[in-house]
Amino acid sequence: MSLHNLQPTPGSTHAKKRLGRGQGSGTGKTAGKGNKGQKARSGYNHKRGFEGGQQPLIKRLPKVGFTSRVIKPYVINVERVTAIKELEEITLETIRSVHKVGSSVKKVKLIGSSASELAVKIKDEAITTSGK
Repeated sequence: MSLHNLQPTPGSTHAKKRLGRGQGSGTGKTAGKGNKGQKARSGYNHKRGFEGGQQPLIKRLPKVGFTSRVIKPYVINVERVTAIKELEEITLETIRSVHKVGSSVKKVKLIGSSASELAVKIKDEAITTSGK
């Protein structure tokens, strides 16, 4: 094979469909556009998603992609993580020392039956209890 052969590989291309070239071609007379109507005329164009006046699918579906700006707290059950009960002061740092909490966590909520008793030990505004 020569480096200067710029011909396409045999069988890789097809002849362009020649519209309106007689009855025997299969695309004569109306050139595959059917009979009359807006879509048969020259210059026809339509809006993306237009469904002939029916409410388009994109407008029928719910909107997606909302992100709340309210920071949801990381919830810890003090009945399961008993090490929090033994702490003298409850701050975000002291909780991290006894329980694995991600670095992205900004607020913590303590829940459980004895969580309300821990309210006096809390020294951080980012921490709340269910019984406070």
